[in-house]
Amino acid sequence: MRSLRIFSALRLPSTKHVLLFCFFIALFAAQAQQTHGQQDHTIAVADLDPSVKPGDDFFHYCDGAWLKRTEIPPDRSSVGVFSMLDDRSNKRTAALIEEVSKSNPPAGSGARKIADLHASFMDESGIETKGLSPLKPHLDAIAAIKDKHELARALGEMLRADEDPLNNTNYHTSNLFGLWVAPDFSGSEHYTAYLLQGGITLPDREYYLSDNEHMRTLRTQYQAHVTAMLKLAGFSNPEARAARIFELEHAIAEKHWSLADDQDVHKAYNPWKQSDFNSKAPGLDWNEYFRAAGLSHQENFIVWQPSAFAGESALVASTPLDTWKDWLAYHVIEESAGSLAKGKGSSETYSGGLPKAFSDEQFAFFGKALSGVSQPPPRWQQAVALVNETLGDEVGKLYAQRYFPPEAKARAQKMVANIIEAFHKRIDALTWMTPATKAEAQAKLTALYVGIGYPETWEDYSGLEIKPDDIFGNAWRSSLFEYHRQVSRLGKPVDTHEWAMTPQTVNAVNLPLQNALNFPAAIVEPPFFDADAPDASNYGAIGAIIGHEISHTFDSEGSAFDAHGGLRNWWTPADLDHFNAATAKLVAQYDAYRPFPDLSLNGKQTLPENIADLGGVAASYDGYHAALGNKAAPTIEGFSGDQQFFIAFGQAFRSKSREAALRRRVMTDEHSPGEYRTSTVRNLDGWYEAFQVQPGEKLYLAPDDRVRIW
Repeated sequence: MRSLRIFSALRLPSTKHVLLFCFFIALFAAQAQQTHGQQDHTIAVADLDPSVKPGDDFFHYCDGAWLKRTEIPPDRSSVGVFSMLDDRSNKRTAALIEEVSKSNPPAGSGARKIADLHASFMDESGIETKGLSPLKPHLDAIAAIKDKHELARALGEMLRADEDPLNNTNYHTSNLFGLWVAPDFSGSEHYTAYLLQGGITLPDREYYLSDNEHMRTLRTQYQAHVTAMLKLAGFSNPEARAARIFELEHAIAEKHWSLADDQDVHKAYNPWKQSDFNSKAPGLDWNEYFRAAGLSHQENFIVWQPSAFAGESALVASTPLDTWKDWLAYHVIEESAGSLAKGKGSSETYSGGLPKAFSDEQFAFFGKALSGVSQPPPRWQQAVALVNETLGDEVGKLYAQRYFPPEAKARAQKMVANIIEAFHKRIDALTWMTPATKAEAQAKLTALYVGIGYPETWEDYSGLEIKPDDIFGNAWRSSLFEYHRQVSRLGKPVDTHEWAMTPQTVNAVNLPLQNALNFPAAIVEPPFFDADAPDASNYGAIGAIIGHEISHTFDSEGSAFDAHGGLRNWWTPADLDHFNAATAKLVAQYDAYRPFPDLSLNGKQTLPENIADLGGVAASYDGYHAALGNKAAPTIEGFSGDQQFFIAFGQAFRSKSREAALRRRVMTDEHSPGEYRTSTVRNLDGWYEAFQVQPGEKLYLAPDDRVRIW
């Protein structure tokens, strides 16, 4: 999963400061009290629905009883097995923050920054007293823009390092463009600058362009929300301004690439020199833009979506200056009102440094209308999200020390080693792959770096100023701090062991340009991993997650990169043809799933994650049998070892979503909804044998129709 997120669905490397979207707050997470059977250190038998045939609907067979009794909490858009871990991690982190705050740490220390940041966020009366005063200088600066030259300067000053297309392509920066600092696709040992499309606020271009009735309604509600935010900020004629802002964002969305196109790394590698921008994307004063962004000395860039850059730059020239000024003002207001924490894998929301009326209005659209959530998360939870986003590694040191002992790391390392060995054997056994391609695949697997629990080095926040009474300034300074940190890395050697997530993050990630995996401490816990559980449960749950991340090394994106993270075709033509044919079958399989009468899954959009699910559970199944040795698996409550393995896999995707959230997931996420990820098993022979699945049952596939890739 390239950002597990459910599973998460893992993958997410750089700090991703995405605004607003409250509904992700506990995406696919389930409350501890709603998860039954895990305290017995095995599969959750109480969650099964034996009235459903496994071969007809494996998701409802594994999770049907849980689905019937579970209610989605009012502050969430969905629940699932992940929230037991999310809730646990959040509560632990909140307790650590409280301990630090009470200890009166010395000035300038990391602990002091944690305490002061938390205090500034919890000072609700102080935030109300200040009102709009922290925002006013920024709005005044926008109002003072006199021409397109000064507009280019303002747009450049807004650039942030808030993109990671390989691990979160469903998000788009609300700034005009986004920056990603990462190794060059060429396999360079130095960091380079990637620029990506941006400029929209809704989750994806389809929210602006789709003629679906649901989308038309959301667009009307969104324009009303923009009007309300401008009115709260004291703007005259807010309705007319909102209409112009929406029209501009709609025009930008028309220039955007689709999510499926974004995932084609071969299309994305477009090296441009700084001198190329004026001719290839005329309309924006690029010299002033790069100067204001602190990138005037950066000679080389990689432009991910060239046509989008040309289109957006042309809009700068053709759209009236006053419309752009309104667009800038609205985006600054929206960001200041609240944010979705995405740094290092976080998935929580928090309010910003403006009065409560702004965050209430923001939640009314992004929480209620867009996601179907009826109430925002409690303030303590928002505080945890903010501290994790801003000072994640500082908190992570405390979390790892307290909650991830060496023996836990050793157990996880052993399971990873077993599953990697299973992958080696699976590659050796492939009959369709030539020896030359096998050698390349084996080399990539051998070179894979697997980080477990916590990073080898921690981020340094000594240059970040945090004040106990300035939440607005803290958020603004932290955003600039991260941007400058990323820019300072350009041209420097790549740290292949750098982590993309904090220890307290419930997620996992594959980093293809580093040929590396991260498994944070907070995911190596029950119910995914339990030292007292039988191998069948552990391999079916955390084993499949580990296998999923390893599989990303060889998915439709990962397979394009070599052992050193370079974009290089290491396949023979015949092998690549076979691989593409197999993946095309998987695309067709997922295209046929239809969660709603008017909306089906996009098999191309979800292909990398579907490949990873398939390869991950297959390799973990092999690893499980290898771990058994010559011993027979114990039967538990009438279930064989293989049945326990597959049920544990199905229960790892246990989830229940509100309609709005599920629609959004289908349209904007690389990952298929949990119900359809569970159906991956229909491609594995072992599942048919375990449950005696017969022709005529709904999930049955004839042996020749089962997708076999790795």
